[in-house]
Amino acid sequence: MTKTLITAALLAAAFGSSHAESATYAIDPAHTFASFEITHFGTSTIRGRFDKKEGSVSIDRAAKTGRAEITIDMASINTGVAPFDGHLKSKDLFDVASQPTAKFVGDKFSFSGDKVTAVAGTLTLMGKTQPVSLKATNFNCYMSPMVKREVCGGDFETTLQRSQWGITYALPMAAPDSVRLLVQVEAIRQ
Repeated sequence: MTKTLITAALLAAAFGSSHAESATYAIDPAHTFASFEITHFGTSTIRGRFDKKEGSVSIDRAAKTGRAEITIDMASINTGVAPFDGHLKSKDLFDVASQPTAKFVGDKFSFSGDKVTAVAGTLTLMGKTQPVSLKATNFNCYMSPMVKREVCGGDFETTLQRSQWGITYALPMAAPDSVRLLVQVEAIRQ
């Protein structure tokens, strides 16, 4: 009986109050990744990710609104191949020395019920800001047994045209303009 009451209280705390008010969540860097995929000479897909990121998300599920701000440390790029990482950081591509961060600000949330289905906003990269819309392929909130707080997150994706941010190295011969961006995010309620 006590276990049932505790479970009910935790569920009510996690889901009952969060539906009625805006809640702020801090990005969990251990469960949040921004990665990319791009083809190489039309033969294989190159993948990489950014290991350092920080930010927050505010969601009001009742009002169907939200705001996300995520900053990525561009020097944390990791493809698993150190020489390639060095080239990606160079002036040819991300020019990390003069453009050390990228920032996504999402201020237009779309919902289906309580689930986020898309987040639209802007991506600032290479000193240029362009509109971006991330489609949710998965979204969920749960009461974490580890941190004893609500955690919300999901998988988001979009396709970018890298030339919009001035990244034109090896276009179109070695790599196309289209880059698939995948964002896996989990954030802990504050």
